[in-house]
Amino acid sequence: MTASRRTERVVVVTGASAGIGRACVRAFAERGDRLALIARGRAGLEAAAAQAREAGATVITIEADTADPDAVEAAAERVENELGPIDVWVNDAFTSVFAPFTEITPEEFRRVTEVSYLGYVYATRSALRRMLPRDHGTLVHVGSAIAYRGIPLQSAYSGAKHALQGWHEALRCELLASGTAVRTTMVQMPAVNTPQFDWVLSRLPNRARPVAPIYQPEVAARAVLHAADRPQRREYWVGGSTAATLLANAVVPGLLDRYLARTGFDSQQADRRRRDDEPANLWRPVDAREDHGARGRFSDSSHDRSLQFWATTHRGPLAAAAVAGLALGLGLYAGRTR
Repeated sequence: MTASRRTERVVVVTGASAGIGRACVRAFAERGDRLALIARGRAGLEAAAAQAREAGATVITIEADTADPDAVEAAAERVENELGPIDVWVNDAFTSVFAPFTEITPEEFRRVTEVSYLGYVYATRSALRRMLPRDHGTLVHVGSAIAYRGIPLQSAYSGAKHALQGWHEALRCELLASGTAVRTTMVQMPAVNTPQFDWVLSRLPNRARPVAPIYQPEVAARAVLHAADRPQRREYWVGGSTAATLLANAVVPGLLDRYLARTGFDSQQADRRRRDDEPANLWRPVDAREDHGARGRFSDSSHDRSLQFWATTHRGPLAAAAVAGLALGLGLYAGRTR
């Protein structure tokens, strides 16, 4: 895709006010794309839009809950009326609960599922309603290693991400069977340094934290951009920890069960006690009046790059280098045996 074509794209990002979505907004804006930002928090949306405009992008903001299909449909209609036909739709909005399964109420479980799973479904329906008649468009779904490997204390989120994975596979098959040029891809993320750990609903004794290794949200955003440009691939893995977890789960899932049972509780809690009055964004946005940005409080221990993802996106040069190295080695060996 040429640079001039990229500047013409209309990109929608849900969950755009913070975390990975916020980092995606900046990354797309720096390429000159026209952006529609969807989230619940007004302050976060306005700050994200300001950053995008500083980068020279045309931006609109839409306050909407992706768990409401009518609100999502209205948002998609507004995007096309104000910015033009949608080229790329990035699904990122989510919410979660940190607690043992038996301490999560049915209403809370339903809410996590509605936002973190059905929100993707509703948004994709609205996007496809416009993309399919034009035979053009790309859907990028922000996933997680948890889409394959559930972890303790995140049963609601694990269930939603597993549902996303199955739904995405079915959708991809249907799109391929139809012969459309519309594509869908998924990006499976590692632990990311986002503000969610300060506002997720938690019943843990200590403050929630991501399981190391942790990556900055800009790493995730670069992967989303890459996937948006190359959606022919069914999914992308980001981070060596994601690759290792998914491979281990495919080979020795029972062993991984026991490992996570032993380590999963402590590794998701910081040393500091949780305050009872900490905010939670399950039912209402925490960033309605105060912007929280893309990054959380773990920057000191977060990685700015993923060697694994770099290798994934440079397979051609790496393969050529490997072949050249092998040829050189064989040449040196042959020379010594003459």
